[in-house]
Amino acid sequence: MPSDLHIHTTFSDGKDTPEEIVEAAKAAGLHYISITDHDSVEGVTELYESGRYPSNSLRIIPGVGFSADYPGRTVHILGYGIDIYNAGLQEKLEELSEARWTRFTEIVDRLKALGYEIGETEVLTDEGMCKAVGRSHVARVLVKKGYFDSIRACFDQLLMRGKPAYVPHFRLAPDELISIIKGAGGIPVLADPKSIGDETVVQDLIVRGIGGIEAFYPTYDMRDTQHYLDIAQRHGLFVSGGSDYRGFAGREPDALGRFTIEDIYAENFYRPPHGA
Repeated sequence: MPSDLHIHTTFSDGKDTPEEIVEAAKAAGLHYISITDHDSVEGVTELYESGRYPSNSLRIIPGVGFSADYPGRTVHILGYGIDIYNAGLQEKLEELSEARWTRFTEIVDRLKALGYEIGETEVLTDEGMCKAVGRSHVARVLVKKGYFDSIRACFDQLLMRGKPAYVPHFRLAPDELISIIKGAGGIPVLADPKSIGDETVVQDLIVRGIGGIEAFYPTYDMRDTQHYLDIAQRHGLFVSGGSDYRGFAGREPDALGRFTIEDIYAENFYRPPHGA
């Protein structure tokens, strides 16, 4: 049976609730999934506390996603098999959440100063709004108001690094993120390594303690995947992969089950819940 270990919900920048993700995953015949929301484990917590996790037909690997502070590069680190109630993890997630809201306020203030009619409440009540507000939510409102014809155009003119409304994202250093994930009993995995654009960075992160690498990703061809499988074998890393599903129109894949990996890889990250 197939699996998908890279999924986002309404608790970060996904369109579907955790419950909707579970139902869609079951309908697609998935065996293992991991919800890897940015800076949040609340989606997994909601499933756990609502009694929908664990499931007999679908095994959920508790996950989380982070953006690392790596100069000049975009580095994403996923944590798999974590204890979602770990105190150290929860403390850092709270810190990141507060920083995200501060950044959001600063972005809106800059947009107002530039002459755009937009308010915090307007973004927070938007139909496509998720739990963890970010630049994409602001961009969607600006597109709806007719300022831009696409989210990409909005980013290119206003919200990208170096543009008038850009506010730096608060990030933790890779070493700290790796330590936090391991401290919560999880395995730190380097997400979408090709997007980093520098193999020396990948090697550096392996030295720093990354325990796995995402070798299967929607934009990878067979040569890309084999390259990262070879790296995993050379360094004794776990292999992961997934759709990076968000559920918004125009972003592929547009449904769970369209991009999957084999169960043999997912099994390495799964730990049966206590009492299961």
